[in-house]
Amino acid sequence: MGNVVKENDNVLLYLTKKRTYLTKVKRGTTLHTHRGYIRLDDVIGRRYGEVVKSHLNTDFIILKPTIRDYIFKYTRKTQIIYPKDIALMIFYSGIGPGSIVVEAGTGTGALTS
Repeated sequence: MGNVVKENDNVLLYLTKKRTYLTKVKRGTTLHTHRGYIRLDDVIGRRYGEVVKSHLNTDFIILKPTIRDYIFKYTRKTQIIYPKDIALMIFYSGIGPGSIVVEAGTGTGALTS
């Protein structure tokens, strides 16, 4: 039964290699794309690998999302840190000449410079 889409499952609707849609399946909701809209009620009860059609008769393949899909489709909310704030962070952290610092992140890399 794990191969059937249920309500609240996350699915990846595949149009092309460069055009996929990661969405949570909920009754009464619609996914709007440039190739038409898909009623997510039509996805519930189907098997992964099946095709669902948009209202414009475009085929989308229903897939189980992989960890890669979650990583690349997840909306990130990065925060810009301004030089004035960076200076205050360095002051309070005690970083100085000769300090060994490890910095990691997914933003602009401004702190690295």
